[in-house]
Amino acid sequence: MSRSAHPAGPRHADVLPEGHYAAPPADLNVLDPKVWARTVARGEDGVVTVAGLPVTRLAEEFGTPAYILDEADFRARARAWRTAFGDDADVFYAGKAFLSRAVVRWLAEEGLNLDVCSGGELATALSAGMPADRIAFHGNNKSAAEIERAVRAGVGRIVLDSFQEIVRVAHIAQSLGKRQRVQIRVTVGVEAHTHEFIATAHEDQKFGIPLAGGQAAEAVRRALRLDGIELIGIHSHIGSQIFDMSGFEVAAHRVVGLLKDIRDEHGVELPEIDLGGGLGIAYTSDDDPREPQEIAKALTEIVTRECRAARLQTPRISVEPGRAIVGPTAFTLYEVGTVKPLDGLRTYVSVDGGMSDNIRTALYDAEYSVALVSRASEAEPMLVRVVGKHCESGDIVVKDAFLPADLAPGDLIAVPATGAYCRSMASNYNHALRPPVVAVEGGEARVIVRRETEEDLLRLDVG
Repeated sequence: MSRSAHPAGPRHADVLPEGHYAAPPADLNVLDPKVWARTVARGEDGVVTVAGLPVTRLAEEFGTPAYILDEADFRARARAWRTAFGDDADVFYAGKAFLSRAVVRWLAEEGLNLDVCSGGELATALSAGMPADRIAFHGNNKSAAEIERAVRAGVGRIVLDSFQEIVRVAHIAQSLGKRQRVQIRVTVGVEAHTHEFIATAHEDQKFGIPLAGGQAAEAVRRALRLDGIELIGIHSHIGSQIFDMSGFEVAAHRVVGLLKDIRDEHGVELPEIDLGGGLGIAYTSDDDPREPQEIAKALTEIVTRECRAARLQTPRISVEPGRAIVGPTAFTLYEVGTVKPLDGLRTYVSVDGGMSDNIRTALYDAEYSVALVSRASEAEPMLVRVVGKHCESGDIVVKDAFLPADLAPGDLIAVPATGAYCRSMASNYNHALRPPVVAVEGGEARVIVRRETEEDLLRLDVG
C-alpha cells in the first residue's frame, strides 16, 4: 500500500463549514468501546481484530465492503435484555433491524421472541425454526396473503394497525376456523426526541390508530365484537434512537388510561401492554445509551405505578429492541479508493461502498464514527468526509470525522455500529452488489448472508 504524502484538509480543532466546532480525539488509534463490538481491539501490530481475527485477513478472505458481525456480542446483548425483563415480560427482537436465518436461530437459543413486519421476514423466521407462537406480526398494510400465512402458521400475535385490518384479520381467521390473538397499535400523541422520519407516535403519520378523538376506543369496541380475533392487549411505539425515557412515561400513562376506559366500558382488563422499542445506541462517543437493566427497571416501574393509580392489575409487558441488540455488534469494513483534499474545507475519502450499504446518513442525517483499522498511525489528524462511489452528492457514509493525515488508497477503514438498518435497507443502486454479512466468533469467521454476484442481478433481469 502506498504511503505517499499528500496535501491534507483542515486539522486539529477546526471550524466545519456548517459552523460546528470539532476537535480530534487525543489518539486516533484508540477505539472507543462504547461504539465498537465487545471483542474488537487493536493488536500490537496496529491491525484491528474482532474475536481475535485481524480485519486484514477478513478483507482478504471475504472482500470489501463487508458487514462484520460479532456473534458473541449479539448473543450477550440478547441475553442481557432477556435477563433484565425476566420471566414476567416478553422481549421481541425487531427483525426489521437485521434478520437472517442465523440470527433467528441465535434468538431462539437465547430465549427471545421475534417481531416481523412482512411476508419475507415471516418466511425467514419460519424457515429458521422460530416457533410461530413466539412471533409477532406488525405492519401498517398487511396483505390478505400475508395475514392468511401468519394465521395458518399460528403466530402468537398480529398487531392491528387500522380499522380495515381489524375486520380483515377477523374474517381470515374465522374462515380458517381459528381465533387469532391480536393487539391494537395506538398512536398516543407523544413527540419522541428523534428524527421526524423515525418518530412514530405523533398523530400525523401512518402508523397505528390515534387515541385522539376516541378512535382507539372505537377500534377496541369493534375488535371485542368479532369472533375471529381475541384482543389481548394494546401496543404503542413512540419512535427510534431514543435516549430520553420521559416519552415512554407519557406513552404508558396514556395507554394505561385506555386500559382503564376499556375496563370501565366493557368489564375487561386486557392482559398485555407492548411499549415497543426504539432505545438508542452509541454511534459516536457523544451518545450515552442506557443499559437493559436500567431500561427494564424504569419501564416496569412506570407501568406498575400507572396501573396502581388506575386500580388495574399490572399487565404483562412486552418490549421490542432491535437496534439496541444488533446495532453495536457489527461494523462495516471498507477499502479506501481515493483521498481528495479540498483546501480549507476537508478531505474527501472515497470507499468501495456507500449509500447502497448504508443509506442512514443520507436518509436521516445519521452520525457515525470511523477508524483506520489496517494499521496504526502516528500522523496528525485530518478532518474527513467519508463518501461512497455512487452517482449522488448525498452519498455520504460519515459526514465529519478525523482520520490520520497519511491515509492512502488501499487502507482499510471501518464504520462501527452498523448492525442495524444497514444490510436490511441496502440497495442495488448503480447495480452495486450488496455486501456479505460475516459472523465472527471464537476466532472463526463464516458467511451468514453471502455477497451478491452479477449473476444474482442478471437472474432477475428477464427482459
